[in-house]
Amino acid sequence: MRILVHDYSGHPFQAQLSRELARRGHEVVHSTCTAYVSGKGNLAGDTPGLRFVTIGDGVRLRKEAYFRRLGQETRLGLQLARQVRREKPDVALLSNLPIPVLVVAAAVLGRLRVPWVLWHQDVTAVALKSFAAADVAKSMGVAARVFEAGERWSARRAAAVVVIADSFVRVHEQWGTAGKVTVIPNWAPLDEIAPLPRANAWSAQHGLDDVRTVLYSGTLGLKHNPVLLVSLAERLRERGVRVRLVVVNDGPAVPLLREAAAARGVDLLLLPFQPYERLPEVLGTGDVLVVLLGPDAGQFSVPSKTLSYLCAGRPVLGLMPAENLAARLLHRAGSAVFPPEESALDGAAAWVREVLSDPAHAERLGKESRALAEREFALEGCASRFEDILRRVTGAAGRSSD
Repeated sequence: MRILVHDYSGHPFQAQLSRELARRGHEVVHSTCTAYVSGKGNLAGDTPGLRFVTIGDGVRLRKEAYFRRLGQETRLGLQLARQVRREKPDVALLSNLPIPVLVVAAAVLGRLRVPWVLWHQDVTAVALKSFAAADVAKSMGVAARVFEAGERWSARRAAAVVVIADSFVRVHEQWGTAGKVTVIPNWAPLDEIAPLPRANAWSAQHGLDDVRTVLYSGTLGLKHNPVLLVSLAERLRERGVRVRLVVVNDGPAVPLLREAAAARGVDLLLLPFQPYERLPEVLGTGDVLVVLLGPDAGQFSVPSKTLSYLCAGRPVLGLMPAENLAARLLHRAGSAVFPPEESALDGAAAWVREVLSDPAHAERLGKESRALAEREFALEGCASRFEDILRRVTGAAGRSSD
C-alpha cells in the first residue's frame, strides 16, 4: 500500500509505526506540522520506503488568539489537503489533528475518494467544556459545541476509527460511529527511550548531577494546571526536602510557571523542548518524573509522556484522574497517582519524599516501570493491527506480516 500518515504533533511512536510499516514493504509518507511546538520524535532517517514531509513551515501558531488560530488551522488543513493531492496515497491515517485541520482534510479526502482512518487521541470538546465550566473563557462553551459537531462529522466520514482507550467508545456510540472503532492503546518506542544513569551528560550540562530533581517534560496545554508543579515543590520544601523543579516545555505555561516560582521562592529550571535524541538523558535526570492531567479530560486523553517516562525506568508521580488509562499503568508499575488538585499535594509530596529518601526503593520503582513498558509496548502486535485496518479499508489483498 501507499500510505500517508499525518501526525500533526510529530510524536515518537507514530513515527515508529511508519518505520515499521515501511519495513514491511509499504510505501509510507510520514507528515507532521512544524508549526505545532512540542517535543518531537525521530523525524528523519533512511528507512527504505519511508519519506518525511511537513506542513506549517514558517507558521507561528497563536494559541491564545483563538479566532486567528482558527484561521491558521483552516489554512493548515488546506496545506494538508494539497499534500494529499501530491502524494496520491491509497489510504491515510490521521492523528492529533486540531478540528479545523481535521474537517478540511476529511472533506478533501472524501472528494478524492481516498479512504482514511481517524487515530483518535483526544476528544477536543471535553477540554473546551472544562474551560467554559471553570470560567476560563465562556466562549469555550460555544466553541465546544461547534468543534464537537466538526469532530463527529469527520468521524462519520472516516472508513475506520482507532481509539486509545475504552472510554472513547462511549463517545462514538453517541456519534453513531462505534461500529467502526478499534481500541489500540498508545505505546512508546522502547528502542529509542532506554534507562540511563542518573548522572549523565545532560544532567552535568545543566548542573543537576548532585541536585534532587523533580522533572516534567512535555506539553502543558488545556488539560493541565502547571502551577501544581510549583505547589508540589513548595510542599516538599515545607517538609524539609529541597528539590529543583525542572520543566522542559515551550508555550503559554512558561511565564505562568516563572511567575509562580518567583512568588513562592521555588528553585525552578525552565528549558525549551530538547532534541529527541537527548530525551533519554533528560528523563534519566529526574529523580521523580511528574505527569499532569486535568480532571475533566481524564477519560479522554492518555498523556504520551507517561509512556516515555515508563520506558526511561524512573519513579513516576501522576497528578491525574484515577480512571485514566495512564493512571492505571502507573499503579501497575508501583508508582503513585493523586488527584490533580491542591488538596491532594500533601499526599503527593509525602510520596515523593519517601522515594527521595530511599534510593533502593526508587531503584525498584524504576525497574518496575521499565519492565511494564517492555511487557506493554511491543511494536509488532500494534503495527499488525494497524496494518490489518489499513488493508481492510483499502480492500488490499493479503495478510499482515507477523
